[in-house]
Parts: sequence; structure tokens; C-alpha cells
Amino acid sequence: MNPDEPQTSENQASDLRRDLRLVDAVGVGLGAIIGAGIFVVTGVAADVAGPAFLIGLLIAGVAATCNALSSAELAATYPQSGGTYEYGYRLLNPAFGFSAGWMFLASKLAAGGTVALGFGGYFSQIFPAVPARYAAVGAAVLLTFANLFGIKKAGRFNTIIVSLTLLTLLYFVISGIPSFDINNLQPFAPKGFSGIAESAALLFFAYTGYARIATLGEEVHEPEKTIPRAVIITIVVSVVLYIAVALIAVGAVGANILASSSSPLQEASRVFTLPGVFWIVGIGAATAMLGVLLSQIVGISRMMFAMARRNDLPRVLEHTNSKYAVPDYGILLGGFVIVLLSIFGTIQFVIAAAAFTILLYYGIANIAALKLAAENKLYPKWIAVVGLFSCFLLAISLRLTVILTGLGVLIVGFILRFIFQKLNN
Repeated sequence: MNPDEPQTSENQASDLRRDLRLVDAVGVGLGAIIGAGIFVVTGVAADVAGPAFLIGLLIAGVAATCNALSSAELAATYPQSGGTYEYGYRLLNPAFGFSAGWMFLASKLAAGGTVALGFGGYFSQIFPAVPARYAAVGAAVLLTFANLFGIKKAGRFNTIIVSLTLLTLLYFVISGIPSFDINNLQPFAPKGFSGIAESAALLFFAYTGYARIATLGEEVHEPEKTIPRAVIITIVVSVVLYIAVALIAVGAVGANILASSSSPLQEASRVFTLPGVFWIVGIGAATAMLGVLLSQIVGISRMMFAMARRNDLPRVLEHTNSKYAVPDYGILLGGFVIVLLSIFGTIQFVIAAAAFTILLYYGIANIAALKLAAENKLYPKWIAVVGLFSCFLLAISLRLTVILTGLGVLIVGFILRFIFQKLNN
């Protein structure tokens, strides 16, 4: 058995269906990015850097763009489920491949619980009679079952959610322009460069939804063309939108008020003069969280599917539904873990831990991109070098406890992998 090749069963039902077009793929990417990052992480980043988190946002955008281009050329060459997990196995070695897959799962499962809680918080502000955790669990259960009915239906549902979110954020920007005050940007960098670097690491996590496109490589129509285009469109739209929204928010109320709120954009909208912004932002945030959670479950289940094919996870997770051609057991397991995290989870530390694990994931992606054959390269080599260097710098800018926790999760992953492979054999 060659560990560099995925092991598939003879059952044709294990093949996924190429139902996603360019619009659907962009929708999945935007749905993964424009949610918890812009509605929640903005406040956390403002807390660690003050108004200078705007610089951190730009640094994170540059880093994310380089990483996105590396991911795009890899996905065009290897259009299989699993993303960097697949590239690590094919271009590096099994240890790198497994590390990427395990870090992806750790990051996205944790983030899924956080996003569900974020949805619950915004939903309970709109409907105070519904406890936040009840709403979080309900959303996780609903979207888990939505994923069971096929990637095409899930993709179209996601596109509707993303459209509502984009309209909400555009209304926020337009409404906030008259309330912008340059004085709210002072003092600009109260915690110096270290604060900017930490905010960039946190905000990088907010940009990384484009990875979801790559993990759906086996379900995208004409992946060699569609995936690079979808990744580039997704990251450009996200960077422009994030900077516009963040600038308006901090200019309206200042970094301290953003940092003190679990719903920073709603807090900023309180001073806007146009009618209904507070409620529109709340509704937009809730729908955005749904979009992120939907795409989290999609990506998690496909990563489990890919890892099960190589015995890195129990082989039962390779099972697909014969009618809708989706990895149903992976969807159910991912949804179950997110429900548990929705019940017991908190937000600040999880965001930082998820940021560290996803930085390791993209570090491996850039190393794999450097190993691509010249004929498969779509972009200059310096892009992967900048992406790798930025991942390293952003990772070490996080707090030591976060770094140690992330490394501990990786060690646990290798122990479990050893056990799974012994059981599977």
C-alpha cells in the first residue's frame, strides 16, 4: 500500500460529485471568511492593538493573499478533497500531510463552536426570549442536516446567506461614513508593533475561509480553472470589504468601545444616523454566522473523508451517502463536536488557538507550493516564500500559552493517528 496515494474503496459511492460552479465556489469562500472574522474578531484585534489593528488587518490581508495564491496553484494541480493535507502527502511526506490535516480539523472544529456561539449571541439580541446557547445548538444541528442533502443544495443556501451578509456590510459602510471622526484613531498604536503583529495573527484567522474552496477540490466543476479564480475573487473582495468596514467602525466609536463589546459592529452602529442600522447589522451578523458554520461543516467533513482514505482517521469516515454523494458520517461527527463546543465553549482563547493551528496549516501549504514542478506553477516562487515567512512571523507573535497548546494538539494527533492505523490494519 502506497501511503502517498489515497486509498478508496471499490464502492463507487465513495466518489464525490462535481456540482460547484464558480459562483458557488466563491460563495463558499466568502461564506467562510465574511462572518466571525468581521463581526467578532474585529473587537478582539482592537483590544490587542488599538486603532493600529487596521495595519494588522492589512498585513494579514497581504499574508492571506500570498497563502491564497499558493493554495490556488496547488488545488489546480491536485483537485482532490483534503487541501493541504493532500498536497503535504504528495509533495512532502506523510508527517507533513497529516500535520496539515489535523491542524485544519483542530482549527475548524474549534472555530465552528465559536461561530455557533457568535450566532447565538447576535440571535439572542434580536430575540431576547431565546437563550444564546440554545440558538447556537439549534444552528449547529440545522446546518449539519442541511449539509446532508448534497453540496449543490448546501452551496446555493450558502450563496443566499452570503448575499444578505454583503448587503448588510455595504449598508453599514455607507451609513457610517457621516459618523467617521479621525480623532477616534488616536492614540493610533498604544501597544506598539507587538500589538500590531498579534492583531495581524488573529485577523489572519479571519481571512482563511478560502481554504474551504481547496478542500472541495473533488466537487468543483473544472477545478483547474475554477479554483484559482474563486480563491482570487474571494480574497480580493474580503480584503477590500474588511478594511472598509473596520475603518468605518473604529472611526465611528474608537478602538476601546469595539474592544469592550462581543458585537463590535452593532456597537459602532449605535452612533449612525441612518435608520435601522443596529438591527440590520444584527440580522446580517446572524446570517453571516450561519454561512460560516455551514462552510465549516462542509470543510471539516471533506477533510475527515480525505484523511480516512489514508487510514489517518477511522475508515468509517470515508463513507458517503449514495443519494447525495456527501461524506455523511463525517458531517454528523463534525456537527456533533460543534454542538458540544457550542454548549461548553468560550471565544477569546479559541480564536487565538485556531489562528495558530491554521498558520501551521498554511505554512505547510507554502512549503508544498515551493515543491511544485515548474510546469505546474501558476505564480512566481517569491509568493510562496512570502507566504511561508509571514506564517512563521505571525505564529510566533501569539502568546506562548497559545503556541504550546497548539503544539500539544499536534502531538495528540500523532498519537491518535498511530492508534487509528493499528486498528485499521
